[in-house]
Amino acid sequence: MPEPSTAAGAPESGTGATSPRSLAEALRARDDAALSALLQARPDLLNPVPGDVTQLATRAGTRASVVRALERLDRFTLQTAEALAVAPDPCPYPVLEGLLTGGEDERARAALPRAVATLRDQALVWGDEDRLRLVRTARELLAPSAQRPSPTGLGPTVAEATAGMSPTRVQEIVAAAGLPGTHDPVSAVSALTALFTDPQRMSALLDEAPAEAHQVLGRLVWGPPYGEVTPNPAPPVRWLRDRGLLLPATARTVVLPREVALHLRGGLAHRDTSPVAPPVPVHREHRPQLVDANAAGQALAALATVEELVKSCEHTGPPVLRAGGLSVRDLKRAAAGLDTTEASAAFWIELAYAAGLLASDGEADERYAPTPAFDDWRELPPAERWSVLAAAWLPATRTAGLVGEQDAKGRTLSALGPELDRSAAPEVRRRVLELLADLPEGGSPDAEAVLARLAWERPVRTASDLRARLAGWTLTEAEVLGVTGRGALSGPGRALLEHRDPAPLLAPLLPEPVDHVLLQADLTAVAPGPLRRPLGDTLAVLADVESKGGATVYRFTPGSVRRALDAGHAAADLHAFLKEHSRTPVPQPLAYLIDDVARRHGHLRVGAASSYVRCDDDAMLGEILADKRSAGLGLRRLAPTVLAARAEPTALLEGLRAMGYAPAAESGTGDVLVARADAHRTPARSAPVPVPDGPPVPDATLLGAAVRAIRAGDLAATAVRKDPGPAAGVPGELPRTSAAETLATVQAAALTGSAVWIGYVNADGAASQRVIAPVRVEGGFVTGYDHTADEVRTYALHRVTGVAELAEDHL
Repeated sequence: MPEPSTAAGAPESGTGATSPRSLAEALRARDDAALSALLQARPDLLNPVPGDVTQLATRAGTRASVVRALERLDRFTLQTAEALAVAPDPCPYPVLEGLLTGGEDERARAALPRAVATLRDQALVWGDEDRLRLVRTARELLAPSAQRPSPTGLGPTVAEATAGMSPTRVQEIVAAAGLPGTHDPVSAVSALTALFTDPQRMSALLDEAPAEAHQVLGRLVWGPPYGEVTPNPAPPVRWLRDRGLLLPATARTVVLPREVALHLRGGLAHRDTSPVAPPVPVHREHRPQLVDANAAGQALAALATVEELVKSCEHTGPPVLRAGGLSVRDLKRAAAGLDTTEASAAFWIELAYAAGLLASDGEADERYAPTPAFDDWRELPPAERWSVLAAAWLPATRTAGLVGEQDAKGRTLSALGPELDRSAAPEVRRRVLELLADLPEGGSPDAEAVLARLAWERPVRTASDLRARLAGWTLTEAEVLGVTGRGALSGPGRALLEHRDPAPLLAPLLPEPVDHVLLQADLTAVAPGPLRRPLGDTLAVLADVESKGGATVYRFTPGSVRRALDAGHAAADLHAFLKEHSRTPVPQPLAYLIDDVARRHGHLRVGAASSYVRCDDDAMLGEILADKRSAGLGLRRLAPTVLAARAEPTALLEGLRAMGYAPAAESGTGDVLVARADAHRTPARSAPVPVPDGPPVPDATLLGAAVRAIRAGDLAATAVRKDPGPAAGVPGELPRTSAAETLATVQAAALTGSAVWIGYVNADGAASQRVIAPVRVEGGFVTGYDHTADEVRTYALHRVTGVAELAEDHL
């Protein structure tokens, strides 16, 4: 076994020094760097900053703080804490080593010093190596009980299991085990414990046991240690129970004592230990250039998807549910519009929301709509637009993967709903990317290896399965967003992880926007790359997207051409637009389609009477009246060129278009109405703020100030006063002296340059103890260096409750 001074980190006091009697003493003996490391590892201890070391130790032992600290331990460090919880208190280091290694596991022996040092650094363990002590709250959380079995699978000790047992029954067990009787149950329990912890005598006792008894012990030895018995148990169980190898827990259950289980286990607290983190090897290797190219393609597709999604909400966005969020029907509609799954659509919707591009408009008929930031975002270069999305994704706590599941009350979680925040999501995303970054460039891991590593690093949280699911979603989302390519971290993704701007790395990988298309005879147009904005916007009105990818295919249909005419474009404008932006001649079928739709467009006029149809061709009106499909419109002839209808103008337009006509809407003055609606925008909205996972990690400035404040407060709280006398009051309370005595003492201290201990009550009535070195006393105020605040301060003398000189050895 290694020397104690190197086996578990340096002890708080030197070799041979007296072990600290409390956690506060152990923390007080730390240097400022160690105290700062504790506050950084457990930032909840800083809220608010403890007044002294005693307050820090008290807060470090509270249940909420200890639970949070245990949640952040890796598997082996947690196994070490679990072993300490079932070990003697205090526990010598060799005993702890035996519980974790059994004297044979060299990997566990090598990893144990780091685990103990981690527990010590986080104030979960204190004491020298011959007296290691687990913080009482952690012992209570990890020690076994009938209601909460220990993770080690061990049960209570003999002393705990026999508590409350009748003295007669204890003596019967002692006699059956072959031990001499004692005069009291305490010594009887001690004798039984000594038997169970003596390897030779214990082996001899077990050699006498029936074979079936060994089978019973084998089922209980690794836990759970409890078993049910009948009022008349089988002979093997009765043999074990009579000799105390099984002790009654309730009227119907027995428990295997901890000492017996440890003997059967060979002294091991755990069946299996995990001293080394599972590796995350390279599963597939790719050329880094191929990874970056693949990621760039995904990034370009992500930009197009988000833009298409948000633009689809700018005229009539989906309504906001009363409970918040998007309805299932609207999510399905969005998925159909994006030609993707509902889960994927939920991710893109949540990403747009997290980036501040989509929000509710806050009106009475509340709907989701683009924000003003969306217009600014569209004007950015593609690489910068992607950076906005990626920077919003990495720290977001909203979890799209939960959409469609049910909460604790059985309610379905909806996209953009209020119940999707999971504070662990940012930490898991970042950790997954860090594991990818540790691989050689171009290397991608196996997903199962990543999940196994995360489970080792945070075993307590992994028990809920949320962490593993978050990791799986992260791998999927990073791929479709372009942070990874073919499962490997891309160059822009690595920059994002390192808090660098990924845009300069991504920009050279993206194709330049093109200003042309290739028209084909089958009424399609092929865009050989991303289109420049004016061209793309106009073409999106004139044609329908048929397929997406590296080259987007648009299809011209009578409906799409009519849509362009409704938006105010004339046929001549459309011909000129296509001729200007096509690298191929405009096909004759496309020219005919535009002219044919334009010739019929507006031939029929629909206006509000309730509504009417006007046409110079009375034969066409007669044809419409004779068509059975027009029955639902409630048409009747008012004049040779006019039909009246019961339907509203919008319904009448849709009905006639369904019958194959191309009507145009008409204003009250007889002009054709342009159907281009103004894009709706929400008021200025900020992106949602991630929900923090506990208090934020403090920076160096805050840590330094907190350590100074704790040291100064500890100095004031532990300063030794010279001859306090009855006027100084009870230790721990504010000193009490008369005004004259207070003035005389601080004046004398100012003359001699010595420090004094004062009690002070500020304007808010808050009382404190301070150690100050007065330099000036005048006008009812004393000015001096305040050791507690580590700065020069001025105090009103009438608020000083009392003063006392410090002992000479504390000056």
